[in-house]
Amino acid sequence: MLTSATTNTRLSAAAHCFYMPIRVEKLNAISLCGNQDEVQHDACMIIVWGGTGTLCVNGHEHQMSRGSVFLGDAAPQPHLYWQPGATLRGIVIEYCCISNDASGTRGLDHSVPIHRCPAAIMRLAGELEIIWREPQLGGPFRLQQIFTELLTELHKELTSRQEPSNSWIEQALCYMEAHYREELTREQMADRSDVSPEHFSRMFRKYTGRTFNAYLTLLRIRSAQRQLLTGISNLHVLAQEVGYKEGAYLSRKFKESVGLSPTHYQRKKKRIAALNLNHTASLLALGITPEIGVYTPWLERRQNTSGKRQMLDPYVSTPAAYYEAVASSHPDVIISYNTAVENKSLLPLAPVVELPFMTMSWRDQFRLLADIVERREHAEEWLLRYDDLVSSINEQLDRQLGDRGTAIVWEVCQNAAYCFSSSYGRGCQILYDDLGFRMPEQLMEEGIASKGFVEATIEAIANYPADYIFITDLPSCADGQQQIHKLFESARWKVLEAVQQKQVYILNDAELFYGYDPLSSLAQLHELVQVLGGTHHNNTK
Repeated sequence: MLTSATTNTRLSAAAHCFYMPIRVEKLNAISLCGNQDEVQHDACMIIVWGGTGTLCVNGHEHQMSRGSVFLGDAAPQPHLYWQPGATLRGIVIEYCCISNDASGTRGLDHSVPIHRCPAAIMRLAGELEIIWREPQLGGPFRLQQIFTELLTELHKELTSRQEPSNSWIEQALCYMEAHYREELTREQMADRSDVSPEHFSRMFRKYTGRTFNAYLTLLRIRSAQRQLLTGISNLHVLAQEVGYKEGAYLSRKFKESVGLSPTHYQRKKKRIAALNLNHTASLLALGITPEIGVYTPWLERRQNTSGKRQMLDPYVSTPAAYYEAVASSHPDVIISYNTAVENKSLLPLAPVVELPFMTMSWRDQFRLLADIVERREHAEEWLLRYDDLVSSINEQLDRQLGDRGTAIVWEVCQNAAYCFSSSYGRGCQILYDDLGFRMPEQLMEEGIASKGFVEATIEAIANYPADYIFITDLPSCADGQQQIHKLFESARWKVLEAVQQKQVYILNDAELFYGYDPLSSLAQLHELVQVLGGTHHNNTK
C-alpha cells in the first residue's frame, strides 16, 4: 500500500515539458540570418502558407511553398537564410522549451522541411499570428491554447510520416515532387526507400505506369509548361528552374513530351479544363469558353449562350470517372485550386496550374488566368469598368448611408449556419473590400481571418450583432425552416439593432452568392446595392 509521502514523491518525480512562444513574426518581415544571436537558445518553426522560395539550412537548399514547414531545435541550432528572390508568405515562431525537473528539453526537430502539411496546421498558424498581433482577441489564454494545438498537429504529422508507411512508393513520389529540380537518380530513391534499385524500378513502374526517369521528366516538363504559361520565356533560365543544365536539352525533352517546342507551346491557343465554378466564370468573363468547366444553373442562365459545352460534375462518384471526364476534353492546361486532391492524378494529362485557395483575391485570380490565355488587357479593362462602377456606387451610398458600420453575411443550412470572410465570397468580398462595411469584431475573435468562416447553430445567429445582416440562403427542409422561424420569433433576435432598424436582408439566392469570380462579384454587387436602396447599375459587361 502506498503511503501519502510515497505518492507525493512519485508525483513530484514525473518530468513534464512546457512550450511557450516568445516571438511570432510574419515571414516576409523577418531576416533569418540577421536574427541568429537572438534565437540561438530557442527552438523555431517556419510555416509557409503562400509563395515560393529557397530556404538554406546549414548549407543545404530546400524549396519551400504553401504547406511547407521547417522545424529547428535549439541544440544544435541550424543556420538559416533565404535565397534572394523568395516570395514566401507565412510566419516564423520562436519558442522556448521548459521542463519541471530542469533536465533540459528540445523542441520539435526535423532535418529537412516537411511539405504538403494539412490545412489545419496552416489555419492554426494564421490564427496564432493574428492573436499575437492583437492579444486582446480571444481572451488571456487563447494564444497558449492555439500554440498547444499547433504543436499537437505538427507532432501528429511528424509521427505519421516517420512511421512505416504501407506505400513507400507514395513517399518516393512526394519526395520527387518536392525535389525534382535537384539531381535525382533511381539509386538514390531506392536507397531512401530502403529497397533494391531493381525492386524500386519494378514496383515504381507498376504503380505509376512510368519508369523513374520518365516520371521525373514528366514533373520537370509540367513545371516548365506552367512557368511558360505565367511569363518565363528564357529557355536557359527555365532549364535551371526545372532541373536541367541548359536550354537546348530542355527544348529537346519538351518537344519529345509535348509534341511542340517551348516557343510554339507558349504561342498555341490552349484548350483549358476549369475544375471549379470560379475559374470557369473567370474564363467566360474573358470571352473564353473552357473545353470542360463547372457550371451552376445560375451561371448557365447568366451566359445564355447556345452551342455545345462540356460540363464537369465536381461531385462525380469515383476518381476514375473524374479522370476520364477531364481527359475527354484533351486539355493543354488544367486550372484548379491548390487544395484539390485530384490535381496529382491529373498530371499525366496536362500541366495543372494550382491557384492559392483563400490567399489570392478574385481579381488576382482573374489576372493570372488572363495571362494564361493572353487576354490581360481585356481583364484590366473589365476591372477598370468594375472599379468605376464601385466608385460611383460608393458616392451614392455615402449620401444615403454615411458611415457603413458592420455587416455580417449568413448562409443557413439544414442544421447549421455559416458566416464568411471576404476570401470565401458569398458577397463578403463586395461588402468588406469594395463597399466599406466592417466585419464585426466578434468574428475576428473567433478566428474568421484564418479559417475563412465561422460556424454556428441556427439559434446562435442572434448572438452575432451587426449593423447590417444579410442572409444569402435559407434551409429548404422542414426541420431547418422550423429552426429559422424559431430564430426570427425569438426575443434575442428581435432586440438586435439590425432587426429594429430594418436592416436585415433575406436574399435567399445561394447560387448567385456562391461564386467568387468576376461575373458572380458583379451580380452580387448589383443585388446588394439594390437591397440597400441604391440604384441598380448595369454598365459593366
